[in-house]
Amino acid sequence: MQADNRFVNNKIHKAFENNNGKAFIAFLTAGDPDADSTVKFVLEMEKAGADLIEIGIPFSDPTAEGVVIQDANIRALKGGMTTDGAFEIVRRIREVSQIPLCFMTYCNPVFHYGYDRFFAKCEELGVDGIIIPDLPYEEKAEMDEPANAHGVAVISMIAPTSEARIQTTAKEAKGFIYVVSSMGVTGVRSEIKTDVAAIVQSIREVTDVPCAVGFGISTPEQAKKMASISDGSIVGSAIVKIIAAKGKDAAPDLAAYVRSMKAAVEEA
Repeated sequence: MQADNRFVNNKIHKAFENNNGKAFIAFLTAGDPDADSTVKFVLEMEKAGADLIEIGIPFSDPTAEGVVIQDANIRALKGGMTTDGAFEIVRRIREVSQIPLCFMTYCNPVFHYGYDRFFAKCEELGVDGIIIPDLPYEEKAEMDEPANAHGVAVISMIAPTSEARIQTTAKEAKGFIYVVSSMGVTGVRSEIKTDVAAIVQSIREVTDVPCAVGFGISTPEQAKKMASISDGSIVGSAIVKIIAAKGKDAAPDLAAYVRSMKAAVEEA
């Protein structure tokens, strides 16, 4: 399957077609608190307005994550969640939904699963993209080749420290570009001080692949601000905190939260 200059597949494309090109992207960890709940939560967040869902495959050393998502990884792993378990969650979601889905994980689980086997499974079950925070730009081609062969977008991440190669990275981007709003790890922040607008402007000089901003977004005000200068907002830790607090009963609170965040993005 060949990628065009913008998107590796139509489902990621469609996530950004609604709401004047603005998308709300939600993250949760597979298996937190269990597989049944993850399936339920994804479907509830889709009904509440999420345009794309990132599903984290839990890993024992999630170096880009703050304590909230680290703890979710630990809970999921203790509950027996595996890479195959995450694929089974996707299979169950795909029985009833075609919402765009991306995995978020680290190089180690993909490498040990086997690149071609992993991405063949993604293609079979309908995983549209993958985000790998610890994938160095210099080694991205190693992952790109098998991913492209199976129609899976390796989502590029551009951080505030990437200034020297923002455009180099953006020129090769597929699916969407994950713009990291803040230095450090994931987590709720009271204020985002990075000049995200300048990063997005630099990206838009070389590509029309959409940019969504993540890391630190938790309030409707932040989501609206970030979506107003990009193509969407990504929220993870705030969602995982709701799941940590409510467990298997989190669905109503997740739905209410996603509705409020989606409404804010629509206003951007």
